[in-house]
Amino acid sequence: MEKRDIDLSVSCYGKTRGVKYDVVILPWGATEPHNLHLPYLTDCILPHDIAVDAATLALQRSGVRCMVMPPVPFGAHNPGQRQLPFCIHTRYSTQQAILEDIVSSLYVQGIRKLLIVSGHGGNSFKGMIRDLSVTYPDFLILCTEWYTIVPAKDYFEAEIDDHAGETETSVMMYYHPELVNLAEAGDGDSRPFAIASLNEKVAWTPRHWDKTTTDSGVGNPKKATAEKGERYVKQVVEKLARLLEEVGVGELY
Repeated sequence: MEKRDIDLSVSCYGKTRGVKYDVVILPWGATEPHNLHLPYLTDCILPHDIAVDAATLALQRSGVRCMVMPPVPFGAHNPGQRQLPFCIHTRYSTQQAILEDIVSSLYVQGIRKLLIVSGHGGNSFKGMIRDLSVTYPDFLILCTEWYTIVPAKDYFEAEIDDHAGETETSVMMYYHPELVNLAEAGDGDSRPFAIASLNEKVAWTPRHWDKTTTDSGVGNPKKATAEKGERYVKQVVEKLARLLEEVGVGELY
């Protein structure tokens, strides 16, 4: 099997023509600063690489054939992030339009199963998927966030590890060590809400990023290692591959 068989970023029409795909995977990230040491496209790179590994495992193990789409780099951001250089905020309606166009294109091509793998906490697809299920009742659309599939607390030391911290840094060091320089990283110190109930998640409102963090990170990345990233992400890939196998050959009910 070649990577071109499952990764549209490097594939070609000669590989995809006439092939029946069981599931299409759509990585969806954002373009935003990630502390001082991770790429702007971290939220795109990681779900894409994880999706490719999961698709590879599903095909090898069960014959379920997936195609991983190029990641969508447009996410929603908190107040105080949009002002940071090259942080691109996209409205919910923009993301919805992008997803609708992707789904309508895939539908015409005969695809009926799509899994969105998000790498950005500001993204929210549930409402969009509910709407699309009315328009396309025979199209199964699922969504997940790669960093919620396996509890990170069992693999990493940081108590606060929300954005560009130990988890993301470790996984990036595993996949792309050439893109990480821990010597450049800030400490990821963050400031909680002054309203205790918001910290207890009694209610939600977006954090003002310029008041929350000074280096755009939330969580100290300094204890990150490629070994931690590998141990963690292999469990994520295993669970994601099992989902693809179940979805690829089975019905929802």
